Order: sequence, then C-alpha cells, then structure tokens
Amino acid sequence: MSEEFTTVEAPAKINLCLYLGPRLPDGYHLITSIFEPVTLSDSITATESDRDEVICPGVEGENLVAQALRVLRSEGWEGPPLRVEIEKRIPVAAGLGGGSADAAAVLRMAAGEVGDLAGIAALIGADVPSQLDPMPCLVEGVGQKITTLPRPAEHWVVLLPFESGLSTAAVFAEADRMGLPKKSGDLAPISEKLWAVASGAVSPLDYPGLLVNDLEPAALSLMPEIGSAKDRLADAGAGHVGMTGSGPTVFGLFRTRQEALAAAETIGPEAILCEGGVPG
Repeated sequence: MSEEFTTVEAPAKINLCLYLGPRLPDGYHLITSIFEPVTLSDSITATESDRDEVICPGVEGENLVAQALRVLRSEGWEGPPLRVEIEKRIPVAAGLGGGSADAAAVLRMAAGEVGDLAGIAALIGADVPSQLDPMPCLVEGVGQKITTLPRPAEHWVVLLPFESGLSTAAVFAEADRMGLPKKSGDLAPISEKLWAVASGAVSPLDYPGLLVNDLEPAALSLMPEIGSAKDRLADAGAGHVGMTGSGPTVFGLFRTRQEALAAAETIGPEAILCEGGVPG
C-alpha cells in the first residue's frame, strides 16, 4: 500500500421507497426498498499512521468507520494502521446513510485482501453491504439481499434536511408501536412490482405510486415538521415528494436539472441539489 491512500468518496443514498415488514427476534425488521446513490458524498482520506484512528469533526463518539476498521482487523486484515479523516457533507442521522457509506468506503480499501467483504459489512450495519458498490439496487430481507438495478433515466433530487436528526431505533420502535409493519408474505409481491418497473431503467417519476415509505407516519409522529418540509418541496414543483430512510430528510424528484435548480433556489440555502441514481 502507498503511504497515503487516494481520497475516496462515500456517496449518500436515498430510499426511493421503503416497505416495512415484521420485526425479527434479533431486533431487525424485514424490508423491501430501492436504494439509489446521489451526487452528495463525504470525502475520506486514509494515511498510514502508528495506530488506527478516525477523525470526523463535528461527530461525537465512535462511528461506523471505527467499527469497520476493528472488524477488518479481527478478520485478519494486515493493512497498515490508518489515520482516517472524514470530511462530512452528508447530514448526520438524516436517513441518507452517511455513516454506512463511510464504513463501506473504508471496507473497499481492503478489497481483495480479506474474504467475504459483504459478510463483514453486514456485521457493521444493515445498510453497509448495499454501499460497498454504490449503485441503484433493490434491497430485501434485513438489507443483505441486494439486486443491482440499471442506472435509471435522468432525474434530479432536491434534499431538504433538518438541523437535528432522528434516531433510527426510535423511528422503528414508534413504527412497531403504531402497528405499521406488514406481514412478511406481503413483501414478495411488492418486490416483484418494484423489479418489474425499476429494471427497465426508467425514471422513478414513472412509477410514483410505488414510492411509499412505511416509516413516514412514525417519523412524522416524532417530528411533525417533516410534513411542512414535504409541502415546501411540493410547492416548489417537485414531481414526487418523499422521505428517505427513517427520516427526517425529505426529497423532491425532478425530471431535469433546470427544474430542480429552480426549486432549490426557491426553497433557499438549506436545499441540496443532487443528481439521482449516480454516485458522488
């Protein structure tokens, strides 16, 4: 390995849809979702050091990158100790998978040097395996069943994050309290419908009726402001408005960059303009 790794990008993802299944004994839920990368990313630089160390200004406590390094070591990875510096652009606890993307980017540094990288990713977090190769994908099970989708037709995304995030665990717990999960047998037909449309490389704006997030009522219960944020995007002309992951970030879909840019300018500086289906 070289003294300093080339800086790598860790793209955010949005859940175009998220169908929630039952809670399993281990605490995870079955899901069916379409993940797609967007051109918003964190930058990660790893430099050889005398010990493994993760530097992420503005984020307190241990993050998934530190866990990724620790698991790699436990699996026998013999790469040099690393100082990993993360430049955060993806909002934290926002439903955009920033922590998972960062961990996956670090795991990619060990590609070919350890076996079963996907298995290692699954040990770190349910969203990490899908981020090892940031591509549009149909995600099923507890995140371990990943079917790559073709790049969709051009569309643009305007993200509207919040200053404060939402706890994923709290949102799932609220979803359980509200009785939102579907039966496990309900998910397979939904997956078939999603595959049938998304495998045609069309824009998600061509199947808006399937762009449902079952966690949204739970997130709204915990943070009612999500509703007004969705209204702002709709009023700015979005062709579809949704919430990504467990929230609270909401997104609007647009067919052209010009339309998305006009909407972002209307909303203000908190809006983030991205291209959808394309890793950053």
